[in-house]
Amino acid sequence: MAGESCLISNAWICGEYVRTRGQELTDAVLQHIGITAASVAIGVLVAFPLALLARRWRGLAGPVLGATTVLYTIPSLAMFSLLVPMYGLSVAVVITGLVLYALTILVRNILAGLAGVPEEAREAARGMGYGPLRLLFAVELPLALPSLMAGLRIATVSTISLTTVGAIIGYGGLGNLILEGKNSYFKAEVLTASVLCVVLAVLADLALLLVQRLLTPWTRAGRGRAGRRGRARAEEKAVAV
Repeated sequence: MAGESCLISNAWICGEYVRTRGQELTDAVLQHIGITAASVAIGVLVAFPLALLARRWRGLAGPVLGATTVLYTIPSLAMFSLLVPMYGLSVAVVITGLVLYALTILVRNILAGLAGVPEEAREAARGMGYGPLRLLFAVELPLALPSLMAGLRIATVSTISLTTVGAIIGYGGLGNLILEGKNSYFKAEVLTASVLCVVLAVLADLALLLVQRLLTPWTRAGRGRAGRRGRARAEEKAVAV
């Protein structure tokens, strides 16, 4: 029928749905962002000391990496179900599960970044009287930033995707709308929420990429001698901090 509402015809693309459900979409997006931000932030806070322990005591590296890898292989539905008896039907279930999933990415990238720091930069810092703590924060971490930021970007995008599974207990952000639309076969709701989830992931990745580029200007240096000079200047700057 001409002029039939896209809501009535149950079309996949429906501007009327977006206009009439604006507040519902906004609330879902904000919940999605909040869960993702909390999960990634806590993941970084847990992964950093784990990576430092694994680097300090080599015997712990295998068990730490192995344990985080095993956690990552647990299906998300099973993970959240296992956490429900501990936290009840709360947002803590989703955040805890997402933190556990993020650990394997974050720990590995932190270790890889620190391992890639040139030994001559460490020796120069020690020669200037840097202790272990100052060496870590003033020299090693700045030079390891490309790898650390790469891991953070992957963990963030992965977490945005996995957050949708939290819809099984009512805390899935945009996943709540996807599940609701699937159950009622509401095409516009499923497609709109899915597209918004993808947009969130892309925007988050681009934002973190921009931060990475701002924090690591030497990585944009040209190849060959220009690239080596840029890296050398970065190492000198880090040691001089």
